[in-house]
Amino acid sequence: MITPLEIQNKEFKKVMRGYKESEVDEFLDKIMIDYEKLYKDNIELKDKIALLQEQIDKYANLEKTLNNTLIVAQSTAEEVAANAHKKAELIIREAENKAMAIVDEANREVAKIQREYEEIKKQMHIFRTRFRTLLESQLEAINSSFKEIVEETGE
Repeated sequence: MITPLEIQNKEFKKVMRGYKESEVDEFLDKIMIDYEKLYKDNIELKDKIALLQEQIDKYANLEKTLNNTLIVAQSTAEEVAANAHKKAELIIREAENKAMAIVDEANREVAKIQREYEEIKKQMHIFRTRFRTLLESQLEAINSSFKEIVEETGE
């Protein structure tokens, strides 16, 4: 690319029937000024493009990082939910097992109490029978003693 300085320093050969040198110089000066402005604008635009490209790259990296973070967060959330579900199932199973053990223990206790009740009832019946027998034998002994006393006294 031609530079403004090259335009300014350009020398043309002089020929006999050439253009008017002052007009050519004036025109070249205008071209040089415009070209210099365009040249500077071009450099500035290239710098802006480079800066914007850096920002695009930065935002692209940020987007990639955010996407990766989002994926990790989503994966972690799913893992936490799965672990919580497993833990809940385990707690429920343990609670059900404890409940069954408590019910089984209660049933054994009820059966034990029923056996004890039946045993006490049986012993009570035996006691009552023995006590009745004792009372009857005592009553018979008293009656017999009373008869003997009545027969001896004659009454």
